[in-house]
Amino acid sequence: MRVAIFDFDRTLFPEETFPLMMNHLKTHPMHHKKYSTFMRKILPMYVAYKLKLFPEKKMREGSMQSYISAFNKSSREDVEKFFAQLANTMKKRLNQEVLHRLEWHKARGDYTILVSGAFQPMLETITRDLPFDLVLGTEVPYDKDIIDSKKRVHHVNGDRKMRKVKEHLDPSDVDWTNSYAYGDSYSDLDVLEAVGNPVAVQPEPRLEQVAEKQAWEIITPVRA
Repeated sequence: MRVAIFDFDRTLFPEETFPLMMNHLKTHPMHHKKYSTFMRKILPMYVAYKLKLFPEKKMREGSMQSYISAFNKSSREDVEKFFAQLANTMKKRLNQEVLHRLEWHKARGDYTILVSGAFQPMLETITRDLPFDLVLGTEVPYDKDIIDSKKRVHHVNGDRKMRKVKEHLDPSDVDWTNSYAYGDSYSDLDVLEAVGNPVAVQPEPRLEQVAEKQAWEIITPVRA
């Protein structure tokens, strides 16, 4: 079995998701009051990160925890509706080149996977009409269909992406040499290096250096 593994932020979707999530919360007619709760939680962590006192991986995970914690005691229905509203605006702006690749992989019989740190309900809405066989994102912590802010958010980032993929596949069944992976970030290296055909999509500088050194394919943004 060949697989094709896709990242979301700055790969399938051409921008970073988190700033859009922040703005969606800040301006939302029902949930906007939660924005101040979120900011109180994230600000000390972000300042420490900027001062290089807090590692980036923990800052990203803490940001996701702070975001969803602002919805404490909210129902699954309300949370999924909130993410669906944002997702329906985002799905109109997907990277067309990456969408063409996804269709190509599906046509040749590859098992297609989206793995991302974005929240699962948002990814499920965005990919509802796309030919992904498996969508793996950061799970929202619930207790009996109510947000439980005390539960830890396990952000699917860095080496967790590959671990998550292998939890859902039998690695021995995968033809890794003839498989593909698409990502934009240096933190995607575990996934990109696992396959024979890594593709860097509008890569950040550190990943671009690796891609150029290893002669990987690079997809750059189409300029107007």
